[in-house]
Amino acid sequence: MKLNDIRDNAGSRHRRMRVGRGIGSGKGKTAGRGQKGAKARSGVSIAGFEGGQMPLHMRLPKRGFSNKKFAKDYAIVNLGMVQLAIEAGKLDVSAVVDHAALKAAGLARGGKHGVRLLAKGELTSKVEFNVAGASAGAVSAVEKLGGSVILPAKEEAAA
Repeated sequence: MKLNDIRDNAGSRHRRMRVGRGIGSGKGKTAGRGQKGAKARSGVSIAGFEGGQMPLHMRLPKRGFSNKKFAKDYAIVNLGMVQLAIEAGKLDVSAVVDHAALKAAGLARGGKHGVRLLAKGELTSKVEFNVAGASAGAVSAVEKLGGSVILPAKEEAAA
């Protein structure tokens, strides 16, 4: 095979059909849109339109609950990924591992309200974490190796 023999596979590239360019093109006049009506016009979106009748998505009742106003945005970090970062030399185990250190190691993306530590994967190094949240399994896995997880103090609601 030579460079000058290289070709695209047959049928892999298609020419764009130029519509509305005269009767000889086969797609002249109405350009394949049929005769009149909303679908023949430009700029018309008819998804969900039922001819003036109340559409189904508006007839059905609203359900569910959205907690957007009070939801917390945590960056999720698994213990297995932390161990991989330690082995790769991206995390320093001698210092306290916090949101900034995890972000610098490329483990924590986003997380406006901090990092939440989860127990997926296996941790084999003694590490001290300072995070916004952690699952019970993650805390026990870290403490079993002699490490610690520092969580912010829970604010007790005034009763």
